[in-house]
Amino acid sequence: MGVKEVKDVKDVKDRSARVGVVRTYSDLLVYKQAYRLALDVSRLTKEFPRQEQFELGRQLRNCSSSVAANIVEGWAKRNSAAEFKRHLMIAIGECAETKSWIDLASDEQFVLPKQAGALGSEYGKLGFMLHNLWKEWRKF
Repeated sequence: MGVKEVKDVKDVKDRSARVGVVRTYSDLLVYKQAYRLALDVSRLTKEFPRQEQFELGRQLRNCSSSVAANIVEGWAKRNSAAEFKRHLMIAIGECAETKSWIDLASDEQFVLPKQAGALGSEYGKLGFMLHNLWKEWRKF
C-alpha cells in the first residue's frame, strides 16, 4: 500500500502536500497513516512473549486497528456530520489508548524504549491529524 510517513506535524498542516481529490477514505492521508501504524503495531506485538501476544498484544492490535476502522466507518456515514465526527472522536480515543498500551509494553520491557518513543510520537501525530480532520472535514 506504499504509505508515506508523516515526519512532522508541519507535514500535516502543509496543504500543498495534500494534492488531489478525495474520493474514498483510502485517499485520506490520515487513513493511510492509521493503517500503516496498525500494521507496525501488529508486527511489533508478534515479537512479544507468547502469553503477552494474547493479552497485551491483543489489546494493542485491537485499539490500533480500530483507529483506521473508525475512519472508514465514519467516512461511510459522512452524509451525517454528527455520525462522521462521532467516529472521528472514537478514532481519537483509540489513538490515545494505543499510546497508553505502548507505554505499558515499554514499561514491561516488551518493547525497547526507542521503539516505544517512536511509535508514541507517530500516534501523537496521528491524533493531531484526526483532530484536524474533525475540525475541518467539510473542506476536502
